[in-house]
Amino acid sequence: TTMLGLHVSASSLLLGSAGGLLAALLCVVWTLRRMARISTRSLLTGTPGRSEERAEQRRWMTGSGHGRESGRAFSIPLSRRVFNAARVAVILNALGVALLLAAAMNWVGQAAGFFGGGSALLVALLCYQSVWLRRKGKRLIQGRGWWSVSRLGFRNAAHRPGRSVLCIALIASAAFIIVSVDAFRRDDGQSAPDKKSGSGGYALLAESILPLVHDPNTPEGREALDLWTNSETAVLDQIAFTRFRVRPGDDASCLNLYEPRNPRILAPTDDFLGSGRFSFQASLAETEEEKNNPWLLLNREAEDGAIPVIGDANSLSYVLHLKVGDLFVLDLGDGKNPLRLRVVGALADTIFQSELLMSEKNFLQLFPEQEGHRFFLLDVPAERESNAIATLLEDRLSDYGFDVVAAGERLANFHRVENTFISTFQMLGGLGLVLGTLGLGAVLLRNVLERRRELALLRAIGYNSSHFSLMVIAENAFLLACGLITGAACALVAITPVIFSRGGRPPTATLGLLLLAVLASGLAASLLATAVALRSPLLSALRAE
Repeated sequence: TTMLGLHVSASSLLLGSAGGLLAALLCVVWTLRRMARISTRSLLTGTPGRSEERAEQRRWMTGSGHGRESGRAFSIPLSRRVFNAARVAVILNALGVALLLAAAMNWVGQAAGFFGGGSALLVALLCYQSVWLRRKGKRLIQGRGWWSVSRLGFRNAAHRPGRSVLCIALIASAAFIIVSVDAFRRDDGQSAPDKKSGSGGYALLAESILPLVHDPNTPEGREALDLWTNSETAVLDQIAFTRFRVRPGDDASCLNLYEPRNPRILAPTDDFLGSGRFSFQASLAETEEEKNNPWLLLNREAEDGAIPVIGDANSLSYVLHLKVGDLFVLDLGDGKNPLRLRVVGALADTIFQSELLMSEKNFLQLFPEQEGHRFFLLDVPAERESNAIATLLEDRLSDYGFDVVAAGERLANFHRVENTFISTFQMLGGLGLVLGTLGLGAVLLRNVLERRRELALLRAIGYNSSHFSLMVIAENAFLLACGLITGAACALVAITPVIFSRGGRPPTATLGLLLLAVLASGLAASLLATAVALRSPLLSALRAE
């Protein structure tokens, strides 16, 4: 669950090939239907669609081109399409801002609000770019040198605005996925001393095979458990044990490959419930005291007799498929009546992802056969002494099968699984970026081939191959930059709550290097498109011009 590997099978290759062939055939059919609407004269002159577009605009202005004419549906004039795109952009922009404000005010879920707002802003920016590329009244390009030639390349992106926007949209969508998903990557650090962190401020976590019936926090219990101290082991006197009763069951975390039907249950002591450790993502708290410490909900008595339990939000959502307020029916077997559990709280990314927690009072009534305590959280005086303390406890309590691990290590094991899924989505996004850059190279090559007469005319008046290469590179860099900036900016808006309130982190340098690699590969594709286009003879194209 923590490694990704390439898995190739004959069936996946056959299905992928069939899907690609079907998509290609559909594109051919769609293209031929569009070409059938173009006149033979336009096809012979090599400017398909331009004369028809101008004729349709004239008919639109004169009012003589309604409906179908000569068996061919007329196209909407350019000015009308620009107006529609601008109107859609304004609507989506307002929708995106409204969703962001609603998420900030907690009127809607933060994930839905910010991701929905970011997606709406992404589409709105694409519409704005479409309007900008189709605008009229462009200023004359003047001057000489590389910058003027580059500006000419930027201007070429407006030659086929539909293709340009499609390329920008593909790259922006992939960049949006990569940047937004990376913010949810978890750090595999050690346990934090903060009592509201995922480890609750505990440095060590321990489990025993046999239950401990004596309290290791009292002198009598330490003596009974052989935890006596001397000058070398005086540190044991400073350890605070938080004890939990355990009912064995299925692991309810992401480390379990199967759906748990009988999750493990822990029951902490009352002093733990009053400590207010760990942070909650959601709860059914009503009183001010419960809102300050949702652990007190475990002592609430429900009218329907359901037993209140608390679980980790990740396990509840993705493993048990429950949310706060839902009922979970636990089959006890042996002819006993099923046990009804109600989720009253969801912890925010903690070490309790493998179990559900209930009060010790309810636990003793339901499972009296489970004696003693078998799960422990340890407060140590200095975290640097954790390894020595763990070794000493395992030695003194070896008869009980005492096993001690770092609390941060347990949390890191859960995070590694999450990071693996995140890497999966990032690989898919990276594949989309690769396809986008390759498609961009194909679009550039087609644009260059369609403009061979223009290139031939430019060659005749003094432009050379280096100028053509610079123009194509500038056009490609412009489209790549628009896509990457659009996708990354909207993703940063979408992950704002993660960065500031859910412990996420902003995109790292590795992600920046990935985006730079995409930019470099796109520029390489543009060089290849330029090399292929310049091999074709321009003299015949000049004669046609």
